[in-house]
This record gives sequence, structure tokens and C-alpha cells, in this order.
Amino acid sequence: MSSDTQAGNGRLDEVLERTIRDIDIPPRPTIIDRICHEVRQELPNFKLISQQIGADVSLAAGLIKTVNSPYFGCRSRCRSVQEALLMLGLDATSRAIAAISLRQAFPGSAHYERFWQASARIASLSGWLAQIVRKPGLRADDAYTYGLFRDCGIVILLRRFPDYMATLDRANHEAERAFTDVEIEVLPTNHSVIGSLLAQNWWLPEEISLAIRYHHDRDAIEHFESGLPAASRYLVAASQTAEHILQHVSGGSYTEEWRKLGPSCLRLLGLDPAALSELYEGGAAVMRSND
Repeated sequence: MSSDTQAGNGRLDEVLERTIRDIDIPPRPTIIDRICHEVRQELPNFKLISQQIGADVSLAAGLIKTVNSPYFGCRSRCRSVQEALLMLGLDATSRAIAAISLRQAFPGSAHYERFWQASARIASLSGWLAQIVRKPGLRADDAYTYGLFRDCGIVILLRRFPDYMATLDRANHEAERAFTDVEIEVLPTNHSVIGSLLAQNWWLPEEISLAIRYHHDRDAIEHFESGLPAASRYLVAASQTAEHILQHVSGGSYTEEWRKLGPSCLRLLGLDPAALSELYEGGAAVMRSND
């Protein structure tokens, strides 16, 4: 690596650290560091990691519940943390732990209960949809994780900027411009950038971080030449379609995003309006099973 490249990476690291500090992005959970340390070992110590996860009762229970969800494709039911590690492997376990830790990272977040409920529903529908459309590189567990993290930047900005709720309302009702353009008018950043930074800092896979960064960018979603990896584009399309299904079935929380991004998402997933209509009933069943 050249000295110029090293210097450039150093400047990027400084910007990342400063943004995390200034915007108050929650720090990476220590257990993720411990898991990633073991990933780098020639012989990872699964027993040690399972003991460390098991020391946190809520984390252990959440991991077992997550592994037994339909999005991880385990054929037998998991009954312990050690079984969960063996079934998922360390990489997938790290993502699962990050998802469980996300809500815990916001003390007193009952104020945002509707946001967390919507994210959980979008995540469940995204994982379900990924299994139906079966696109290369689109995994149900990644779609589920992405659905949980996609809009986490909103909660961070709500906590950091008291007037952000009004900006959020305007962005949701903007019919022409990108959602993030409305945010940039009044903020030094937008929720897509902040969510992507959190995903990077929490060591989520790059395709998830990039999908968070560009999930309101119609050109990045629509055009292969944009450089956004196909896996990221499929994640965006699945979650946006999942959100549309949620809004259609529940009859609430409509935004302008489907009108702006829906056609591109349907093309990416190989769905036409008739196929989408058939998904409404299945989506309703997924929501009932998770409520």
C-alpha cells in the first residue's frame, strides 16, 4: 500500500471517528469485537465466545430466538448459545448479535416504539420476500438484518436534533426529490449516511452498509453502471417492497417512497403488479405470525 493511500485512509478514519463522536453514534458492542477477534484466529474458541454471550441473559435468549427464526434456515431447533454458534458460524452470529444489540443501544427508546415495531416488521417481510424472489446473493438472513438496520440513522438523528421530526415528516411527503435531499437542506448529514456509518463501525458486511447508504438513491438502485453491488441493490429492493407490502396491508404510514422507487425495485426483483398483488396475502400472514 502506498504512503498516499495510507494517508488517505487515515484521513477517512479521522472523519469517521469525528462523525461518530459529533452525531453520537452508539459504540460497537464489545461482544462483536470479541467475536471478530476469534474469527481471525486459526482455531476460533467457540466455547469462550458462547460463555461470553451466555453471560448476558437477554443477549443469549435473543440469539437463540433469532437462530430459530425462519430466516436462518436451520433444520433443527437451537436450544443453547453453543448450538447457535455451531449452526450459524461466527460471521452470521456477529450479524445476529448486532441486530439484537441495536435496540439496546438506545436507552429509553420506548419513545421510538413505533419505529422499532415498523423496522421489525419490515425486516421479517424482507427475509420472507428474499426466500420467494431468490436472487443471486440475496440471502434471507442478510435481508432480515438489513431491514432492522436500514433506517437506524433516523433514531440517531431524532436523538441528536430536536427539530428532526419536522424534517422527517417533510421528507416522507416529498413527491419528487430524494428523501435525503430534504434532510440535507437542514442538517449536516442524512439518515442514510449515519446508518451506513453505524453499520461500518459495527462491522456489518459491506453490501449491507452500502445498501443502507444508497437506499433512497433511485439511480444507484436502477442502474447497474452505478457501481452499487448487485447484492446491495437486491437488499434495497426487497426492503422497499417489504415496506410497501406493510403499508398496503396495515393501511397506514404511507410515504412517497414507493411511488419514486417502486418501479425500479419491482424490475430488480422480477415482479410485475400482478405478482405484487399476490404477495399481499402472504405478507399479511407473515405479519400475523410475528405479532
